[in-house]
Amino acid sequence: MMVREMKKMILSCLIAVIFLFSGCENADNNNVDVPHATKEIFAMDTYMMLTAYGEQAEKAVDEAVVEIKRLDKLLSVGEPDSEVYHINSDGKGTLSEDVQLLLEKSSWIYNNTGGTYDITVYPLMKLWGFTEEKQSVPSQKEIDKVLGYIGFDKLHYADGEISLAENQGIDFGGIAKGYTGERIMQIFEKYDVISGVISLGGNVQCFGAKTDGSLWKCGITDPDNPQDSNKLLGIVSVRDKAVITSGGYERFFEENGKTYHHIMDVKTGYPAKSGLRSVTIVSNDGTLADGLSTACFVMGKEKAVSFWEKHKDKFDMILMTDENRIFVTEGIAGNFSSERDFERIA
Repeated sequence: MMVREMKKMILSCLIAVIFLFSGCENADNNNVDVPHATKEIFAMDTYMMLTAYGEQAEKAVDEAVVEIKRLDKLLSVGEPDSEVYHINSDGKGTLSEDVQLLLEKSSWIYNNTGGTYDITVYPLMKLWGFTEEKQSVPSQKEIDKVLGYIGFDKLHYADGEISLAENQGIDFGGIAKGYTGERIMQIFEKYDVISGVISLGGNVQCFGAKTDGSLWKCGITDPDNPQDSNKLLGIVSVRDKAVITSGGYERFFEENGKTYHHIMDVKTGYPAKSGLRSVTIVSNDGTLADGLSTACFVMGKEKAVSFWEKHKDKFDMILMTDENRIFVTEGIAGNFSSERDFERIA
């Protein structure tokens, strides 16, 4: 069963990538005379594709691939040589610059979203089997025990050192690809890339606009048809933005006729039941977008909208509810299109 679900997840990611790049690279009005480079890589448990335009595009993409591999090794919860693995095993550790930055961003999201994004979710993810791909529904007693370990406010980090509370563990899986996307954007800038786009397992980040000055068009997966690129929730057009989606259709398993997805509510210990099927965050900040796609999914529509109203300078979002109603915040509503009706949030 897990092999089947993994294949579905990978295929879904590939379809998002195929749609994006077929719509951007091969457009008639793209400047095909501009040197460009494209690379594909499998890392962080997903397929990734990177494209850059410019005189040094090849160097930019090559260095980006090296950076992806470095961060994958650094942040993995399962790689014995990774920094995160050692922190979880030892209950403490010295922080690299990357992990310290991720902790600070994770702390901001945790404190401002009522704890709906929490990197100490790791013991709960492990209990449900999402870290080892051996999923099953745990007992309520097991869940209650693990919930006692969870809470970002229980760990301590200062002066380049971290210490976890007893039985705690951290997992940057909900933010790592967003951070990786930001690092790649910095590499693209270093090599004077004039236009670029990356898809890290469906996490899309765009550098500038297309070479002809038009916006990149990013397709958002339809939760009802995650494997069909011809059936999309909608398309959002952007420049210099990350477009990151979270949904229960991405990773899940079935047991006794019920479906359980991987987005955990750390208050209940169960997969979130928030009334949302899909959350897409659009932001200049890829790390923030990645974390908020999870946080807003767990919050549900009303709390997510209230949160956006307080922080609309940082991000916009596209929500699909369990009733298949689509809501789009005002900052991107003019650049969003869909064959379905959608409502604007002002």
